[in-house]
Amino acid sequence: MSSPPYADLREFITRVDALGVLRRVEGADPHLEIGAITEVAAGRPDCPALLFDGIKGHGKGFRVFTNATTTPQRAALALGIDPALRPLDALKEWKARRGKLEMLKPRTIKDALFLENSRQGADVDLVLFPAPHWHKGDGGPFIGSGSIAVMRDPDTGWINASIYRMQVHGRDRLTLQFDHQGRHGAIIARKYWDRGKPCPVAIVNGPDPALFIAGFEYLPEGASEYEFAGAIKGQPIDVVAGPLTGLPVPARAEIILEGHMHPGETLPEGPFGEFTGYYASEKRPSPAMRVEAMHWRNDPILLGSPPMKPPRFHFGLPFRAASMWSQLDANGVTDVVGAWQHVAQLMTVIAIRQRYAGHAKRAGLIAAAQSYMGRLVVIVDDDVDPSNLADVMWAVTTRCEPSEQVDIVRGAWSSALDPRIAPDARARGETSHSKMIIDACIPFGMKDTYPPTSAISIDEAKAIEDKWGKVLAR
Repeated sequence: MSSPPYADLREFITRVDALGVLRRVEGADPHLEIGAITEVAAGRPDCPALLFDGIKGHGKGFRVFTNATTTPQRAALALGIDPALRPLDALKEWKARRGKLEMLKPRTIKDALFLENSRQGADVDLVLFPAPHWHKGDGGPFIGSGSIAVMRDPDTGWINASIYRMQVHGRDRLTLQFDHQGRHGAIIARKYWDRGKPCPVAIVNGPDPALFIAGFEYLPEGASEYEFAGAIKGQPIDVVAGPLTGLPVPARAEIILEGHMHPGETLPEGPFGEFTGYYASEKRPSPAMRVEAMHWRNDPILLGSPPMKPPRFHFGLPFRAASMWSQLDANGVTDVVGAWQHVAQLMTVIAIRQRYAGHAKRAGLIAAAQSYMGRLVVIVDDDVDPSNLADVMWAVTTRCEPSEQVDIVRGAWSSALDPRIAPDARARGETSHSKMIIDACIPFGMKDTYPPTSAISIDEAKAIEDKWGKVLAR
């Protein structure tokens, strides 16, 4: 069952509130306290969403919303999927929908809610907005942890709308951190700079959750995040031309910042606590944006999605596991019954119904090749729920013989954000590491003789939950 599309971030918050999982926090300090409260809440079993108001040093109504999609329930809600579905079932639904999405071009309209308030030129002052200093080791306040940078390719007119972290440097300066030069934003900016021109940029703060998700997707060059977000919602994203840059920006965004990145202009950016739970990169020069205009709705809401120590993560459903599942299907690996990622996507688990000797190894090798930064890939049988880490570890500890069922792949895909890369390798620009594939399946030749499990099956457990779940939840 799908939910009707929400109009914008505010309507999404209303739906989160209706689920009983929104907590309102008054009087928190944007310097470290909002970040700390967000992290503590994300580590709780109920993991509530948080709406901060009356923030210290700021007027009532300048708000920050965090933990928006950190649970499977709220991630499903953002995708328009029934939030009552079990996590693995919700991911299966997304996998099925993801393969059939019909891109919807954004719809250009004339009026924008974010034009309720505007400042330009010398009146611009980013301090008006409560940009949190999220972690104690951060280099300053970051207004962009869930924000979208909109840019136009000068050659093709293609609009890119991706997520980059954005640090505030005074009243009218931001930095955008392109973690590598292959990012689409970096490529587009370079095209302007090579011609000696400034690159126009519009920053979307408080985006629609569907656009937030689209900004994280690895879409190919030329693909539109706006169209992908419209596909998620089943209706076009309404956009207007930014008054300063002319860039298309969401009409129902909370805050829009417009300006330019000029050739050679940088500011020292970072450090910033990343999703691994470490500071893996030092302060370094990043492209600076001159903010020349700012627009905002009455009582604006900044969407904050700071990286936190795992297992806390931006999304409660591992979208990249769904993509990996589809890639396994596309590569002819049959009988994949589930996929999941734990520890902020650093551990991948694939569940299969074994059909032949080598089936698990084949799935593991393909999954390892697609596992960004992750060092661990675990393959389990179909009686193990890959979304349940305790269930996975039960399989690892009772079915895996390490001397026979563990493989190491060296020189594999990682990132500069990887804290384990040696300093000398990092200095050379080398960002590879090894990956361990753990075959935690019952050995294929022992399937008929392996001791039977005493546990009820996954389907039997679901039937009990459906019948007795409300009683157990009292």
